[in-house]
Amino acid sequence: MQAKTILSVIGVDQDDADLHSAIELCREAKAHLSVLVTALAAPPIGGYGEVTSTVWIEERERQTEDLRRKVSATKTILQADDISFDVTSLFTEYGWAENEIGDRARYVDLTLIGGGFLAHEDMRQEILNGALFRSPAPILLVPKGHAASLRPKTVLVAWDSRNEASMAVRAAMEQLIAADNVCVAMVDPSATVGSNGEEPGADVAAFLARHGIRVSVDVLPSGGRAVADVLRQHAIDIGAELIVMGAYGHSRVREWIFGGTTRSMLEQTPVPLMMTR
Repeated sequence: MQAKTILSVIGVDQDDADLHSAIELCREAKAHLSVLVTALAAPPIGGYGEVTSTVWIEERERQTEDLRRKVSATKTILQADDISFDVTSLFTEYGWAENEIGDRARYVDLTLIGGGFLAHEDMRQEILNGALFRSPAPILLVPKGHAASLRPKTVLVAWDSRNEASMAVRAAMEQLIAADNVCVAMVDPSATVGSNGEEPGADVAAFLARHGIRVSVDVLPSGGRAVADVLRQHAIDIGAELIVMGAYGHSRVREWIFGGTTRSMLEQTPVPLMMTR
């Protein structure tokens, strides 16, 4: 994935850490930065008469003004830099946020979501749903304390022999080729012809090696732990600077209601995570 346009989604009440991280990433990649400043409208308040309605209207006006100020401040920061950029705003209802985000993410190479947004549980789900389900572009989640980069030296690929994992590998091919070390990690793989083959990981390792990628395969026992916990710990153990994985091997509803590896990794990743579906 060669990123020429990167979308950075930021909120009105965030500090500028995510924005500066996006600037550095675009400078490194020589990419255009498209910033989307987002505010989710307060839900309507009904049943309490005119006083409550007035309070709701005033809150919406305050949110609109906060959004305007954030857009202005963002433009000021970017105008002092030397990268190509544009800044747009999104003020929408929770029920429409997913579609709106998807509309923006459909025309970029990568959607960047930083630690500021990841800390907002109510907004995080809407943004991630839109970026993952309404756009074919990969997302890059960068937790607080980590720099956003498309040139990692060590990459962990979470592999389960499914289409989602294969699509994620293809999306990250440029990063994998440039990395010094790529570790394909498999948790409790079954050695069957219809699943991972007689030697789990051998097929994907051969595929990557033909691209000149320096690859190793680690078969990891879960020992009763959740798959996400095993992957997080292994990423730390090998000093990974990026995790690459596919999203949602199960149905979307099942993932959000009952949890799952995808949801767990989205909510808590120890290093930057590139994910696609």
